[in-house]
Amino acid sequence: MAIKLEMLRVFQTVAEQGALSLAAAKLGRTPSAVSMMLSQLEDHIGDRLFETDRKNRLTPLGRLILEESRRANDAFIRSLDAIERHATSVAGTIRIAAVPSATVTLLPRVVARFRQDHPDVRLDISDVDSASVRRRIQFDEADIGIISAPVGDQPEGQVILSDHMGIICHKDGPIARHCADDTCPDWDVLQLEPFIANSLCALVDHPFVQDQLVKGTLAAQNTTALLAFVRAGIGATILPKTALISDPDIRFIVPHGQSFQRHLIKIQSPDRKLSPVAQRFMDQLGRDAAP
Repeated sequence: MAIKLEMLRVFQTVAEQGALSLAAAKLGRTPSAVSMMLSQLEDHIGDRLFETDRKNRLTPLGRLILEESRRANDAFIRSLDAIERHATSVAGTIRIAAVPSATVTLLPRVVARFRQDHPDVRLDISDVDSASVRRRIQFDEADIGIISAPVGDQPEGQVILSDHMGIICHKDGPIARHCADDTCPDWDVLQLEPFIANSLCALVDHPFVQDQLVKGTLAAQNTTALLAFVRAGIGATILPKTALISDPDIRFIVPHGQSFQRHLIKIQSPDRKLSPVAQRFMDQLGRDAAP
């Protein structure tokens, strides 16, 4: 008899519960039915999985098979979730992981337009850095991702917009007073104020900025928090222009001596097909990226 997934599920439940009766109650089966399935599994493997008949202590082989059972059952559950999401794609859930600057400025506009045609679809949106977005896509914890990347890099998905990186500072702070208009000679003006680091600063290949990413004493990743810190006069930071919501107390200054740009890129897993409704959101994300 071949090993079946249900055998592994029963074995995992018994191993985790530590008793046949507890496992049977959780599985909704009789203890004798659970015991018979365990015996079939052991007969196929050719060795015992438990040290005693009480099923409260695994053999070394049992511990190994428990780990494999968990992996197999977890993969099966993820597959079922994916099937159910496709089956309910007319009014299902779309999981979106995006960098904070996209959730603040881009997604509100796209979501508002999407919900006009799809009011029953649940949108589950989280804001994390680009590395975390990639991980969530890889491990099927998100359907659609939006990441930041430097202009010039080979994009791993589809570019939906590009914008300039610049200095975000308070309108009455030292940097703003030093710069007569919305430009300045160089990124070195950041030395005039305390620096607030964030992950997007890595896109600016300037010695002072890169040094502050390592040695700086203040960092924040949430765009709303960064703007609040600048508004409070705590210091200055670097963000793309589209991340700046109109605010009379904040200025956006572009150093003209060395310009840096970033892409916003939409990504999805190459191994999983989007549900029809998620594909519609993906398509609209490209169309409606521009204001």
